[in-house]
Amino acid sequence: MLRGIRPLLRGSTYAGVLFAYCGALASLPLLPFALLPALSWRSASESVQIVLVLLVWAVLVGVVGLARPVRRVLVVSARRLLRVPLPNPVAGRRPSGSLGLDRWRTPLWLVLHVAVGWTGALASGVLFIMGLALPGNWLGAEARASLFGTSVRVSGGWSWVVAAVCILLAVAICVLVTKALRWAAPRLLGPSAAERLALAAEREQLLAERNRIAHELHDSIGHTLTAATIQAAVAGEALSADPATARAAMRSIEESTRAALEDLDYVLGVLREEPSGTAPARTLADLPELLDRLRHAGAVVEPELSGDLAQVQGTLSRAAYRILQEGLTNALRHGAGGPIVARVAAGPDGLELTVVNRTGARTGPGPGAFPTSGHGLPGLAERVRLLHGEFQAGPDGTQHWRLAVRLPARGSA
Repeated sequence: MLRGIRPLLRGSTYAGVLFAYCGALASLPLLPFALLPALSWRSASESVQIVLVLLVWAVLVGVVGLARPVRRVLVVSARRLLRVPLPNPVAGRRPSGSLGLDRWRTPLWLVLHVAVGWTGALASGVLFIMGLALPGNWLGAEARASLFGTSVRVSGGWSWVVAAVCILLAVAICVLVTKALRWAAPRLLGPSAAERLALAAEREQLLAERNRIAHELHDSIGHTLTAATIQAAVAGEALSADPATARAAMRSIEESTRAALEDLDYVLGVLREEPSGTAPARTLADLPELLDRLRHAGAVVEPELSGDLAQVQGTLSRAAYRILQEGLTNALRHGAGGPIVARVAAGPDGLELTVVNRTGARTGPGPGAFPTSGHGLPGLAERVRLLHGEFQAGPDGTQHWRLAVRLPARGSA
């Protein structure tokens, strides 16, 4: 019994009824225009005129639903009053489904909204008035039961029974009105097939942008923090014995953190959807500066450059810099402190990048171990895959780790 009464006590039910009745009242200004055809056709029977008025009224209500702002208002109001999870309509895209039926879903919803609202309002209103008037015989109200031509007047205690039944029926109609609109809202106001595709495309684009930002943060900030931590350790150990080395390490920390702050400012601007200018373009032209920062951190870097690196431009050059940055950072973070070999070979068909370092426990200055997210190599592999390149990473013998990447020239832009 309580389960049947509980839906009647929910505030969402009364909010839904209010939503239905407001829709019905909002259609009243169109009623005078619907009466014009019936008034001009006075020779028709009364029933035909009523049907004509209702049809013209429904058409006028449906025409109102063709306006895009109306649908947005309906979605917002249905979401708040009916408590139906409806996404906002996709801006700038007109829904188009098979045979163009999707564009008529909003007019159909408006007609259904008005019809359900008026039906519920009239039926529940009459029942409520009967429930209030019968017990006290107000307004000369009386109830009669007729069966097979026999009519019996209901009076006395039975009037209260009939009144209670009327009240319960009125409340039940309110619940049915809310349930009907709540059932129809996702089907008529929800996203169409075209809008679902547009929402999926927007979500995919957003996830791709977030993934790219995550890669940029990992490459830039991760490298800077690793190098700055080791450089700070070097500066601390050399501060009294070799002040020149300590000053060089501190300058390197300043330069690397300044570059990382530029990258961070750009990324934060993208996340806030603010105009943040162009992204800092780190290319192979910045490779000497990257190698110098590693040397200031105490690493022994042996670059092997071949080909005309100045001819490598655009996406290919930027991707090559980030790949080398991540590879060298991993070598600095996880290597055994031996020499790090960085090979860059530019050719007419593409670019070959190789980073080789010794494996094992770190020796020399530094914290000895660095926390890692495990996203570095998978992020590199994804970056290389997007450029249609080849990626290899793994042990090279028993004491070395080798990262090898080949980027085709067609990946540049």
